[in-house]
Amino acid sequence: MTLDQGLLFAIMGCVFSLLLWGRIRYDVVAFGALVVALVVGAVPVDQAFSGFGHPATVIIALVLIASRGLQNSGAIELIARYVVDASRSLMAHISLIGVAGAILSSFMNNVAALALLMPVDMQAASKANRSPATTLMPLSFATILGGMVTLIGTPPNIVVATFRGEALGEPYGMFDFAPVGIAVAVIGILFVATIGWRLLPAERRQHAPSNELRQLDGYIAEGRVPGESGLIGKRLNELYPQAEEMDVGLLGIVRNGIRLAGTARGRTLEPGDLMVLEGSPKAIELFIGTLGLEFAGNEVEGGVLGDNLSMLEVVVLHGSRMEGRAARDLNLLYGQEVLLMGVSREGRHFRDRVRELRLRAGDILLLLGDEKRLAAAATWMGCLPLAERGLQVLQRNRALGAIAVFAAAIVAATIGWLYLPVALALVALAYVLSNIVSLNQIYDSVEWPVVVLLGSLIPIGGALEASGGTALIAGSIIELTAGWSAFAVLAVLMIVTMTLSDVLNNVATALIAAPIGLDIANRLGVSPDPFLMAVAVAASCAFLTPIGHKNNTIVMGPGGYRFGDYWRMGLPLEILVVVVSLPVILWAWPLSS
Repeated sequence: MTLDQGLLFAIMGCVFSLLLWGRIRYDVVAFGALVVALVVGAVPVDQAFSGFGHPATVIIALVLIASRGLQNSGAIELIARYVVDASRSLMAHISLIGVAGAILSSFMNNVAALALLMPVDMQAASKANRSPATTLMPLSFATILGGMVTLIGTPPNIVVATFRGEALGEPYGMFDFAPVGIAVAVIGILFVATIGWRLLPAERRQHAPSNELRQLDGYIAEGRVPGESGLIGKRLNELYPQAEEMDVGLLGIVRNGIRLAGTARGRTLEPGDLMVLEGSPKAIELFIGTLGLEFAGNEVEGGVLGDNLSMLEVVVLHGSRMEGRAARDLNLLYGQEVLLMGVSREGRHFRDRVRELRLRAGDILLLLGDEKRLAAAATWMGCLPLAERGLQVLQRNRALGAIAVFAAAIVAATIGWLYLPVALALVALAYVLSNIVSLNQIYDSVEWPVVVLLGSLIPIGGALEASGGTALIAGSIIELTAGWSAFAVLAVLMIVTMTLSDVLNNVATALIAAPIGLDIANRLGVSPDPFLMAVAVAASCAFLTPIGHKNNTIVMGPGGYRFGDYWRMGLPLEILVVVVSLPVILWAWPLSS
């Protein structure tokens, strides 16, 4: 082992360890690894930032912008409208929404596809009076499976395709992944719709965890400002720090029978005002006693939200402002005029000191505030609403035009008229010029942590390959499988890659596994295509844990899933994927070609 190989292996080992630890965001880990590799000389300086201009990075960013345009135009709504029907059987519903999710994720980012369909699925679950846990995990898995069908459906396909172009002179085309992807998606969706959902724990399928957050009885009270109070003349927002310290929410003021919830924060208190408080009975009693208020005597039931306030449930996403922070750190009430009412994490519900709780990706939050502020606050927080907001005006009259532009670009790239990044750039430009996507939405649509991850790890992966590090790993695998058939070695590569993808980011897995697959094929003297296709399929299959794929993390809170629930459906699905994909790969991409 050379010095460069040793340094790169040490750096990648640290990257894997930190990604498994999960306390530091993966983009920060990757960029830090790149900086260290540059400092120690393991990556050439002239290759330092080559990854940020790499076709894989550009394609992933442009696909996200195109996805936003299809969403804004109402094109996705056309599909979703035919999916929700509470009268359908459970298997029929999972099959239909699974197929819809798979189709969408074939041509757009699979996280975006899930984000669009998850509120639809939860609405159907509510109408059918069933727990969303029964259908959310199957939907997540279906969107992951659908991404395997096309080049742009999932980042690992893009990574593997561009790697093939650099290594062999010609990248994979738009539908080269289709034979294997379609077979895996069809069998996988049939499995989750007929058998998979039955493997989930019965208690998860019997209740809706998010609805339990809405039980507010006994937590809302009114405190009257007496005539001689020292609070008279103070603005309500001056009391926010004290209220936060006592874990009480100030929801608004009732003056002369009129609720001032939307404008109360800047109002000065007057004698007789009723301050609407939220918190535990003990916290409310302490706040009222400390400030010298009088109990109004009536708890506000049912109508506490009045005409102005409403509730919204949102999911904390990876990379959002809320991840790793508490509500009080962001001053949600003062800055965004929304109140964090409760948190659900893996089926457990927190109502006590929720503003102190450090939030994680996958947590479901219950927000209370003016209905006009909730959508903007959720966007600012970087969280995904669990219900359709209905506040963004869709340009439905442009749906067919948006679909036509996108389809034309895909056709032009498929038949070789346009280079794929150029075709997608033209789609983004057309959406901007036609005002389907605003300039601000362009930057909001791009998942910058993934861009940084790719841009940082591509140079490291290139250096590892150039130094002979991937060949060293490939040689070790060949030695361990000495005397085995190429089919068996291919199966081993799939299983190892799939295992890595369950605990690491799928992009990082594909970046490392693709060169190893190529080296193994070269050592065996067979075509590299079956091995590269196996890597693409396996890197996308992250069904055993909630951390292997963002979609699994997103549904964790709304479904009330525990960490150990995923393998129940995911393990047989991964075995099924290996069994189905191997013969199809060797049929479409023979070892001898």
